[in-house]
Amino acid sequence: MELQNLLFEKKNSIAYVTVNRPKVLNALNMATMEELRAAFTDIKNDSAIRVAILTGSGEKAFVAGADISELAKHDTVSGKEYTHRGQSVLDLIESLGKPVIACINGFALGGGCEIAMACTMRLASSNAKLVLTGDPISAEEAHRIGLVNEVTAPGELIGRAEAIAQKIIANAPLAIQYAIEAVNHGLDLPLAEGLYLEATLFGVCCATEDKKEGTTAFLEKRAASFKGK
Repeated sequence: MELQNLLFEKKNSIAYVTVNRPKVLNALNMATMEELRAAFTDIKNDSAIRVAILTGSGEKAFVAGADISELAKHDTVSGKEYTHRGQSVLDLIESLGKPVIACINGFALGGGCEIAMACTMRLASSNAKLVLTGDPISAEEAHRIGLVNEVTAPGELIGRAEAIAQKIIANAPLAIQYAIEAVNHGLDLPLAEGLYLEATLFGVCCATEDKKEGTTAFLEKRAASFKGK
């Protein structure tokens, strides 16, 4: 995959996606959005990858928002199409079927905050700034209001994400996928329908080879070897 605006690496069942436009604080233009689409489509289809980590290049920004030089050129029609294309990329990240951990290493403004919110988990370095109302908020305040899951020292951000990723990787991949689906879809359902969705997905899990392996390993007091089947 030839990428101009991203760094993309796979290692130890983890995919690392880094928005790599530090001169413009990793601002999002459409070329970058399409590369994100390609990268996350690849992650979705690669059974060897169990978790993705998304971050920004440099020490100042995760993603500072839209690329204003490109945004300024849009009219009503092109602006609407631009937004739809961007939304579809965020939908892909949110519904990937695999956990995506955002490592917010600096400014996450506008579209950058939206990308972070599309991820399954959000870790922020203590120097991160996020924005929802137009007024930037600190990483600590973002944690207080539940926008991010944890705040770390800047140098510990990726390491903490990798530690979480390894815990996730130890679990059955289909169970992880269906748990994410239950949460994402259940939030929009009445309680009774949400519980029905949970029971249905649990039933699907019960029919998998991994369920048999997991229960057998537990009873035999050994580590399970999950295959995602």
